[in-house]
Parts: sequence; structure tokens; C-alpha cells
Amino acid sequence: MKPIAPIRQPISAALLLAIPTSDPAKLVRQLARTPPLQRRKPTYQVVDAVYHDTPEQRLHQQHITWRTQRVDGDEPVQWRQFLHVEKRENATLRRYEEWTSPIRSSTPEMGVLQSSTGSRIDPDGTAFRTLAPCFSTRTERTSWSIHQRDGSLIDVVLNVGHLSAGGQTVPVFELELVLLAGHPAALFEVAQKISRTLAVLPTPTSSAERGLALARGTLDAPLKALPVALKKDVSLAFAAGCMLNEMLGQFIANLYALCTSEDPEVVHQARVGWRRFKSAVRLFRPALPVESLPSWEPLEPLLGFLGTLRDLDVALTETLPRLNEAYTAGDIGREETWAAMTQAMQQAAHLQRKSVRYALQAPEVGTVLLETLRWIEGLLVTTEAEEPLGKKLVALRPWARHRVGRLHKQLTAAAKDIGHLESQHRIRILAKRMRYSTESLQTFLPKMRAERWHQQAACLQATLGFTRDTIRASALAAEVGTDPRLVEFLRGAAAGQQTRDATQKNRKNLKSYTCRIEPY
Repeated sequence: MKPIAPIRQPISAALLLAIPTSDPAKLVRQLARTPPLQRRKPTYQVVDAVYHDTPEQRLHQQHITWRTQRVDGDEPVQWRQFLHVEKRENATLRRYEEWTSPIRSSTPEMGVLQSSTGSRIDPDGTAFRTLAPCFSTRTERTSWSIHQRDGSLIDVVLNVGHLSAGGQTVPVFELELVLLAGHPAALFEVAQKISRTLAVLPTPTSSAERGLALARGTLDAPLKALPVALKKDVSLAFAAGCMLNEMLGQFIANLYALCTSEDPEVVHQARVGWRRFKSAVRLFRPALPVESLPSWEPLEPLLGFLGTLRDLDVALTETLPRLNEAYTAGDIGREETWAAMTQAMQQAAHLQRKSVRYALQAPEVGTVLLETLRWIEGLLVTTEAEEPLGKKLVALRPWARHRVGRLHKQLTAAAKDIGHLESQHRIRILAKRMRYSTESLQTFLPKMRAERWHQQAACLQATLGFTRDTIRASALAAEVGTDPRLVEFLRGAAAGQQTRDATQKNRKNLKSYTCRIEPY
């Protein structure tokens, strides 16, 4: 029997939304009540899917997903395979092509795809011969179709179920908006309307990527900063959009991981992502349409909870362990006092983590993040050689050198005065901004100088950071009702560290971090 020719789907755009909840019971009803989906009839399916790759994950490395799936209840059982090729680019939306064809079982069949994209992906068939199941999903899929007056056609698909790999199972709560016709802006419009009544987070991570992470044992691992590949002749606005997209993605990915992760590093990387993002907005501000940038005020409660949680984590894992022996000195009574303080701060951290998760349930958080993502998309839809309307075309390389050089001068001037806590705090903030700026713009800066400035900024930040952390730890200890004598000890340790930071010798060392390199 001649194989059925695979059906090629045109390039689609999709917006993925994670739902920060552990209770799926009301999700379908809540979603059905949102303005875009009211009075629209949904369709329901139970879908089993198996995802395949080579032991080396060759398909994943090429941004390819090969899955086989069936719809539960179909008689006779009908398996189909889907070859999903993502167009990886600096963009806020996911764009992909897809080929699909019927098959006999859950095992992929290369023959039906040989005449299409399969021959380009695996010309000699070596990858196909080593394909094996990596993970599977079983989801209840609820779908709505939205026809808008502007001609846009969008499928809204809610997947609720579980994902299994390596003997482990995790829940799936995912909302996908797929643009079948029309302008990509329609995806953001529908998503924002949904987000006003249902808590969602725009996520850079698909179910396929989460499945592979579960198989590797890295699901919900902290996401650190990733390099952004850019040509050296791109426009300033396009470069800013690419970098801001990566930074916001780091922030959001770690926020979602926080829904289940207890790892203090996830909290840290969420805050790093947000600080990098704000620092980059400030860095690129003269070239950005900031008048259309949404207000971040609705994020303030969440950011405040994150800050306090990070302070507690730092106190428990870094600051207090350094001071333990100096206080207890083998005295049983002091050891008991220290243990009581530690237990109280651990309980405070536990409650603070709950506060973070509760804050993520606020619909306005997802709405602001979607608005910000849409603003970034506006920077990226300009061609790589253009600037947004009303902005003068600027060469990126000289601009980067000028901006980072200006920041270097500010840091140099600030480092001349470190004799009091306020100036030390300003130096530390400037050092962070310098570090983030050199990381983001390293492609456009002289390599050796950028590396030195980055290292110097990191040294400044670390040198002054312990003093700030000790002061904060003493305040937190007082807040949880620690023995006043122990609180006074911590305050004394902080005062002593601050004095050491302000000594003439240390002042010279701090100055040398910035003064021995001439400006650009």
C-alpha cells in the first residue's frame, strides 16, 4: 500500500501561557468565563502522546520535535505522527512548521516523511534508526476557535494532565494560543483579555522542553542568563529587543519554577533576570519608545516578597554560617540560641515562599508581563536595520562603547567615596549595572577591556555585598524574635565589616578596581 503523503501545515505563530495553579478542577470553567471565550462552544479530547529523540537528543538540538499521538476513544485506534520544526529566532512568539501523517502504531515511520522535510533533517537515516521514546503525556484537551472581526483566526487550547519520564510524573497546566490566520498582535490581544481574570504567565518553555528536562532531571532547575546571538550590524532597537526578550524570559521561567521549586537559587535567578531587564531598559532608554512601556506597579507586591525571600535565603545559606562559630564558641546555651534563631528564620522563609506563590495567582501579574512582552515584540518587528518610528538610526558598536564608558566614569567617581553605608550601596548598585551591561554588550565591546571591567565590577559587588547582607541578617533576626544579645552580636559584626570596608587600605583597593583602566 502506497504511504499517504504527509500534510504540511503552514508556518504558525503561537503564544504559550503557563497556569500557576495546583488545582485543575475549576480551570475549564474559569477559562470559559473569560471574555474572549464566553458563548463559544469548546471541543474536548483526551490525547496520549509519545515524544521521540535520539540518545544524544539530536532532534532537540535542531529545534525539532517528533511525536506520535492518538485521541482516546477513537475507533479504530488512529495514531498520527507530527514533525514539528521550530523557526528559532529572536522573537517573543514561537514560529514553526509542522508535517503530519497517519501511522500504524506509536512508533514513528520515516517512510511517510522521506519525501518532505525528513530527508533534510536526517538524510542518511542514522538519527531515525536510534529514535527512542523520551517521555509521554496524557492530557485532557479543551479547544476553542476564535474568529475575530479583523479576520484573525485563533485556536485556544487548554491542556491539563500529566507528563511522564524516567519513572517520574509531573502535572501539566498549559494554555496555547495558535494563530491560524491574521496578524500576530491578535494573539497578544486575546491573551491579555484572558489574563485579566485568570492568572497566567507567558512562558518560553514548551511541554516538549519540559519533558526533556524531566528526563534529564533538570526540570525546574534555575535558569541563568543565556548569550544572545546578534549580528554586529543590527539596529539598536532590534538588539535591545533581543536582549530584553532573553532577560524577561529568564525572569518568567524562574517565576514559574518557583511554583514548585524550593531551591534558593531559583529565587536568586528570578531576581537576577528582573534586575538585568530593568538595567537593560535603563541602558537602552535613549533609543527606546519608553512612552509606550507599561507600568510595572502591579509587580511590586511580588517583587517585594521575592526580595525578602532572597534576603532570608542569603542569611540562612551564606551570611549566618560564616558567623556561627564566632558567636557560639562551643557554649551550649549560645548554640541553643543560634539554633532557635535558625529555626525561626527557616519558618519565615517557608511562609515567604508561600507569599510569593500566592502573589503569582494575581491576574495582574500575568497581564503586565504580557503587556511588556508585547512591547518587546514591537521592537523586534522592525527590520534588523531599522529603528522604531521617530528614532534616529544609531550604529550599535560606538553607541555601546559610549554608554558603557559613561557608566564606567560614574562608577569611578562613586568609588572615591566609600566612607559611609549610603555611598557603599550606590557603588554596589553601579557595579551591578556595569556587570550586566558588559555581559549584554560584550559582542560590541573590545574583548579584553570588557572582561576586565566585568571582573572588576563583580569584585566590587562581592566586596561590599557581605556588609549589606550582615546588616540585613541582623534585621531579619530581630524580626523573628531572636534573643536580643544575638541580634546585638550580628549588628556588631556588620558594623565591624562596614568599618573594614571604609579603611584607607580597602578604600584604595576599591578605587583600583575602576581607576587603573582608561576610559574608552
